[in-house]
Amino acid sequence: MRRRAILGYGAPGVGAVALMLFVGWWQVDGPGGPEPIGQRPVALTAMDFRLTDHEGNAVGPETLIGRPTMAFFGFTYCPDVCPTTLSDISGWLDDLGDEADEMNVVFITVDPERDTVETMAEYVGYFHPAIRGWTGPEEQIARVADGFHATYERVPTESGDYTMNHSASVFLFAASGRFVTMIDYHEPREFAVPKIRRALEEETEGAT
Repeated sequence: MRRRAILGYGAPGVGAVALMLFVGWWQVDGPGGPEPIGQRPVALTAMDFRLTDHEGNAVGPETLIGRPTMAFFGFTYCPDVCPTTLSDISGWLDDLGDEADEMNVVFITVDPERDTVETMAEYVGYFHPAIRGWTGPEEQIARVADGFHATYERVPTESGDYTMNHSASVFLFAASGRFVTMIDYHEPREFAVPKIRRALEEETEGAT
């Protein structure tokens, strides 16, 4: 699994300025800031889709209600973002210890043409055992992405094949199905894990 390097500080004066800029970014545009209302996923209770998990079981939004949920969109042919993020998620789950058993963790493909149930089963097997792979018909993937306000598109390559561009954030929902927050791509572990704990601590009442 790939691990990120921690950047060092420069001179004390430069470090102080950098810290102030970082705090401002964190509170306004960064992971500590609120997501714009129009970009927030709807509650899981308001979604309607039908997919299949990597073991062949039928799943939908109701599968996720009752336990906090961590969800990520991607595809198995993804060269970097997906394996990196799934490795990060695996590390976060290791940090949570027994608390990880209280969560739904789903990897939803945006490339159902290639990501069959069997392909998803093999792929998620390389990561933490709590991670479930979900696939299904293109129109159902589109319904899921619409509910999450996630984006994806098919991009042709020079070889005549294709790749996928897609949202790279991890979505967190409370056990009630209410959206809690997102974890940005490459967000440091010291910020990501507390966000997950926040979803774990949310009350199951008050779904919107």
